[in-house]
Amino acid sequence: MLNHSTRRWLAGLGVAGALVAASATPAAAEKADVKLGWYFNDMTVASGTAGKVEDGIISASAPAVLHNLTVRYDFTDLVGTVDLTANEDTYDECKSSSEGVLLCTAMWEVDVEEWGLAGLFPVQIKPTEQAENGDTGKLKTTVSAAGFDAVSHESTVRIGEGVDLAAGPETDLSMAPGRSFTAPLKVSNTGETAVKGAAVIFHNDYGLNAGKRYRNCTYVDDQLRSCQFDSELPAATSFSTSLPYVLGKDTFAPGRKYGEIVWMTPAEFEDYQTYLDARGATIGEPGTDGELTLVEIAGDKAAGRNFQADTDPENNNSSLSVKVTGKNSTDLEALGSEVNGKAGDTVKATVGVHNNGPATLDHGRADSSITYLTLDVPKGTKAVGVPQSCVPMNGDENGEPGEPGAGHYRCYFESFLKAGDTATLDFSLRIQEVIANATGAVKINVPCACDGGFYQDLKPANDTAKILLNATGGQGGGDGDGGSLPITGESTALIGGIGALLLAAGVGGYVLARRRKTRFVA
Repeated sequence: MLNHSTRRWLAGLGVAGALVAASATPAAAEKADVKLGWYFNDMTVASGTAGKVEDGIISASAPAVLHNLTVRYDFTDLVGTVDLTANEDTYDECKSSSEGVLLCTAMWEVDVEEWGLAGLFPVQIKPTEQAENGDTGKLKTTVSAAGFDAVSHESTVRIGEGVDLAAGPETDLSMAPGRSFTAPLKVSNTGETAVKGAAVIFHNDYGLNAGKRYRNCTYVDDQLRSCQFDSELPAATSFSTSLPYVLGKDTFAPGRKYGEIVWMTPAEFEDYQTYLDARGATIGEPGTDGELTLVEIAGDKAAGRNFQADTDPENNNSSLSVKVTGKNSTDLEALGSEVNGKAGDTVKATVGVHNNGPATLDHGRADSSITYLTLDVPKGTKAVGVPQSCVPMNGDENGEPGEPGAGHYRCYFESFLKAGDTATLDFSLRIQEVIANATGAVKINVPCACDGGFYQDLKPANDTAKILLNATGGQGGGDGDGGSLPITGESTALIGGIGALLLAAGVGGYVLARRRKTRFVA
């Protein structure tokens, strides 16, 4: 029977509402050594509407379990401009302690880690009848938990003129890796007020590469991230353009690649950029290939400080779907390690997987492991340091992530491994008895009753490697980590880019994807 923590690990940790029982949470770091982080978005809300539902992102410098977690919303600077109330879907206890202050307390303990947790304490921020376009104020939010220092953040809330941008229809294409193609980009102003400029965010899968780089768009590596348009969109009009793409030669086939498209007003785009800056993310750099322009579609009619905000964000999204045809798989190779030492030594054994190509593996949509690895600890040694992405396996029983002392482990990796790149895991082994040529098996592409994995390997013969301890002829007394391939290829550090910080449509907040603790080398 899988325990609670292992089930959460196998399924992939969700970022919204990850509340867990005390009896089932992994051990937390010492509170004195952990610092909490907190962020709450700047926002522009449309006057005369129900406003927006927003929630903050809480993080910690190390894994921690939070007790008596509270968030204090102080909107005294906005009294008369907005009403702030607990969202009707919240499971937490919220009450107003004084005018302009709302205090929310979590009903359960909260498991939080470095990558951040969204979805806690959602609040409705609604303009009052007296609110006018151009009104601005500050919202101060403070997070506290038993045994931790409180942390605060100040956000800007702006009242904007209500407009309604609507995305075009979905696009569905089919082609083989390496092909160039164009995809339509359409936006309509379905409201009764002219929209003064527009911005669009792209969250494209790896392999949907930009075919051209425009100066009013931004790019991270080969990925298109955003475009901004200064032209006015009159009421009841539609505009379109075409975007050139190239489907990467290393795209896995058969398969499918997806992209999301989210339209925003310029003011909402400013809020989004502030969020990215706060999270240490980049929206990329502008191109140099001229300007991408929107052209009005003839006959296509859509049903002081001048901020604008969308009154119906539900219709701001569209998508690109490309069916990848043909056959283009890859060869994953297991990496073992050769180490030496004497009794009492602790040595590092580095194991992992190398992608020999030709295809890149991308499981980012499911946030699932590109493969699963099992490791048998060599005889005469004890695992005293285990990666958090590995769990002990004993028949049908599973231990906790990172738990030392077991003889057999199952490990997961990140959701992306580019062709030519390597992902590794470090195990610390204490030598209790010197046994010449002691070995431990390392296997990849191991079947797992969980998401992800890889079972179409081009060369299954290299899916097994060894940890070899004190090979005959070894010098002993030291430690090493052989068995790895040369480190080549491009860095994967920016592959996620702002794709990991995708706008959560219809909510007005941004969600952080999980970042697992596998060490990647490129």
